[in-house]
Amino acid sequence: MLRLLSLDRGLRAGKRGIIKSVSVSQDAACNLIFTGARLVAMKTTILRYVSLAALLLTVLQVTVSLRAQDWAKARLEASPRHHEYVPLKHGSRTVQAFVVYPEVKTKAPVVILIHEIFGLSDWAKEMADELAGQGFIVIAPDLLTGFGPNGGGSSEFASQDATIKAVSGLDPEVVNADLDAAADYGKHLPAADGKIAVAGFCWGGSKSFLFATHRKDLSAAFVFYGTGPADVSTITAPVYGFYAGNDARVGATVPDTVKAMQAAGKKYDPVTYDGAGHGFMRAGEDPGNTVPGNKTARDQGFERLVKLLHEMKSAPMARTGAEDRTTARKVVEHPAACHSAVSASSTASM
Repeated sequence: MLRLLSLDRGLRAGKRGIIKSVSVSQDAACNLIFTGARLVAMKTTILRYVSLAALLLTVLQVTVSLRAQDWAKARLEASPRHHEYVPLKHGSRTVQAFVVYPEVKTKAPVVILIHEIFGLSDWAKEMADELAGQGFIVIAPDLLTGFGPNGGGSSEFASQDATIKAVSGLDPEVVNADLDAAADYGKHLPAADGKIAVAGFCWGGSKSFLFATHRKDLSAAFVFYGTGPADVSTITAPVYGFYAGNDARVGATVPDTVKAMQAAGKKYDPVTYDGAGHGFMRAGEDPGNTVPGNKTARDQGFERLVKLLHEMKSAPMARTGAEDRTTARKVVEHPAACHSAVSASSTASM
């Protein structure tokens, strides 16, 4: 027999409980111990499953937020503009491109849109559509064409990480050749006026700057939070930069780029948007955005982009000289005026 101690709480008259011993059989004691052990094991297992479920839910939420972009897809599907996918062949390679036409009476300039490191996402296509809504033909090549699983493109990758790795590994010469194919196609469209600009975001911003060193008939290059190339001497188009105040990784490179463009006699007009983070053009219109500076920068950046593109429409065909002066400016932090969407180009120079 085993003797176990138990707490007798039967005294309810205010007295303290007393400890008394009770006698139980050895089998009963073993059963009690075994039952307790099973309860502890079950509790541990349940906690593990709950933790795993929470982790999977978090991953799912992040994946849905970054990859599905349902809000962008919904806007794209509601657009009245004509969308089409066009295969662009150059050499032995064919790259797929998303093309959007504006609803206008006259011929329009062409904008080559270079996607982020996330590939040709719903947001990239929605951005192309939004620019087309301002009166421009927009061609957005899927630079991952043929590099995805089963020879597919951006949409075929199983994860965001896989997409990033694939984009990061693209051959710069192949990228330029794909962009050349898009520009050549756009320049000869019956609805095009012959003027071409390039606009890139994130990874695409750096590629936009690099393409400007390669393509001599560009009317303008727009660089959204992308770094500059090592050699800028061959650039013939004006370059306009859009940078985030809270993005030191990219922002720290801008002063050296300014110096290089000045030394080469090239036009470079970088603007930094205080309070914004990297990727503000996408984050600023995402309904889930929690950073006010992203929304402000997105609105001001888009207005500036559209203003510059319209100025390009009325300007002569692309020049090849380097007579323009390089400037560097910075947007004041969150203008208090009710017309906060005033173009960043109208702010004071540094």
